Amino acid sequence: MRLWLARALTRIRQRVTWALPLELLLFVFVSSWLLMAWAEPPGAAVARADAYWWWFAGTITPAAAGPGDHYPTTTAGQLIGLYVIVGGIVTITMLFTRLARAIDKAKGLRMHGRAELHISGHTAILGYTPGRTERIIAELTAEGPHRIALCAWEEQAEQHPLGHRDDTQFVRGNLTDEEVLGRAALARAAAVVVDPRDDDEALKVTVAAAYLAPETHTVVALHDMAHARTVARVAPGARCVEWHSWRLLAAEARDPGMSDVLSELLGPGRRGTYSIRVPASLAGRSYGHFQMALGRWNAATVLGLDTGTGLDLSPSWTTEVCQGATLYYVARRRLSIADLERHVERADRALAFDDRELLRTRWRE
Repeated sequence: MRLWLARALTRIRQRVTWALPLELLLFVFVSSWLLMAWAEPPGAAVARADAYWWWFAGTITPAAAGPGDHYPTTTAGQLIGLYVIVGGIVTITMLFTRLARAIDKAKGLRMHGRAELHISGHTAILGYTPGRTERIIAELTAEGPHRIALCAWEEQAEQHPLGHRDDTQFVRGNLTDEEVLGRAALARAAAVVVDPRDDDEALKVTVAAAYLAPETHTVVALHDMAHARTVARVAPGARCVEWHSWRLLAAEARDPGMSDVLSELLGPGRRGTYSIRVPASLAGRSYGHFQMALGRWNAATVLGLDTGTGLDLSPSWTTEVCQGATLYYVARRRLSIADLERHVERADRALAFDDRELLRTRWRE
C-alpha cells in the first residue's frame, strides 16, 4: 500500500506542470457554471454569462473583495459554491507549488553554475583561486558597480563561492568547452581575464576564449612571461601579465594598455622613475609649481609627494611642499638638486610672461 501511494504521488508530481493548473481551473469554471445554471432558478443573476465569470473570479481569489450582489440562493447552488472554493484553493496551491519549484530549480542552477547568464558588458574571469579571485573582483568593482561572470573548473568550486555578491554570477564546467563559455556570455563581455593554475592551462583557455570572443579585450596571467610569445601566436590581441601581479591583472582588464604603461615605467626604456628631496631653498612652493617647472623644461611628470606622513599620489596642485619632502617623478634622466633649482627658477620667471612670450623664449639647458 505504501509503495502504491508513493508511486501515485510521484506520478502526480510529474504531472504538475504549468498547463495542469490552467486545465483544472478551466474544468472547474465550466462544470460549476453548468451546475449553477441547473441548481439556480431560471434567470438567476449569478448564473448569467455576463455575471458568472466575475462571481467565479471573486470566489476563487483570496484577495478579492467578494462577488457583490451575485450569489447562489439555493442550497444546491451554495454547495456548488463550496465546490468552486475548494477547486480554486487546489488550483492556486498547485500554481504556487509549481512556481516555488521553478524558483528553487533556477536558484539551484545558478548557485551550481549551470544556468545561462543573460548579461553583457561584464568582465568574465576564467579560473578561481580562493582569496586571490576575491581580491581581483574587489579591485574591478572598486570604482562602482560592475557585472562579473566568475567561471570555475568542476574541481575548483562545487557551488557559487561568492553567492553573497549581487554583482557576481557563477558558471562551472570545463573552461575550454564552447558550451560552458557560451553560458558565461563571453561574446558579450567587455573583458576576459584568464587566471589559470599553470601556463599550459592558460594557453588552452586562451585558445577557447579567443575562438568564442576574438574581439574581446583579453588579459592572461602567466607564471612565466617567456610564454607570452606563444600566447601571442594564438591570440594576438591578448595582453599578458605576471601571475603574481593581481592588481596589474585587474588594472589591465579595467583599463586596456595599463600593463604596458606600468611595464614601461618599471622596466628599462627612454624614461625612468626617480625621486628627489626638496632642498631648503625651494621649500614653501606648491606641488603644482614643481609640476609646471619639471613638465615645461624637462618633459617630466611629477607622480606624487611624500612629506613624511606617507606617499600621496597626484595630490592637489595647491599642496605646500616643505623642506625634506620627496618628489617622485618620471623623466628621461635623474635630476640633481642644481637641475631642480634651475627648473624652478625658470618657472618663477615664467610667471611674468604670457604663453606667446614663453614660446618665443629659448631657455639655456
